[in-house]
This record gives sequence, C-alpha cells and structure tokens, in this order.
Amino acid sequence: MQNRFNGHLAMLPVIQDLMASGIRVWIYSGDTDGSVSVTTSRYAINKLQTSVKTQWYPWMYQGEVGGYVVGYENLTFVTVRGAGHFVPSYQPGRALAVFTSFLEGKLPTNH
Repeated sequence: MQNRFNGHLAMLPVIQDLMASGIRVWIYSGDTDGSVSVTTSRYAINKLQTSVKTQWYPWMYQGEVGGYVVGYENLTFVTVRGAGHFVPSYQPGRALAVFTSFLEGKLPTNH
C-alpha cells in the first residue's frame, strides 16, 4: 500500500507547473485531518523549495482563530482549525472564509 506522503510527492510536478504558469495555487488542510496531516502537507510544500513571502500567522473567523496561513512565492497554504479531511463538512463557515479569500485573491485575515 502506498503511503499518503507519496501521493503528495506525485502531485508536486503538477503543482510546480501551475505555479510556473502564474495560476494562484492554494493548498488547504484541516488541522485534525487524519488522512493528510498539516505536517505532511508542509513537508511536501518544502520539497518545492519556494520562498516564503508572508510568514505563518493566525487568521480569524468570528473572533476566533480560524487556522493559520503562510504565503509562498506563487503558493498559499492555509490550515483550518477544527476541521478533518473534508474541511467544508467539519467547518463550513471557516471553509467559506478560506474560499472567499481565494476568490478575492487575498490571504485570509478577519472574517
């Protein structure tokens, strides 16, 4: 059986191509996801060797920490607090805040 990290590595060339083409790439992860952990996602992103533009910071949703975000060159990684693998089913409001930020082309801040 293939481990979950190998699946991330298989996607890296696709992600690199998207980043190189100028398409905004966002990767998000629920912080309680037992299938694809935040640590696994971060490890895979580190393999891309892209520079950090915006250091990790908490983003807010309804007066609470909604998760954390880090902005890289041509890539954004967002965590969603209290969400498992299917983020919108665990945290629909926080998921909508992340998707709204993506559509607006802004890092999540205070929704």
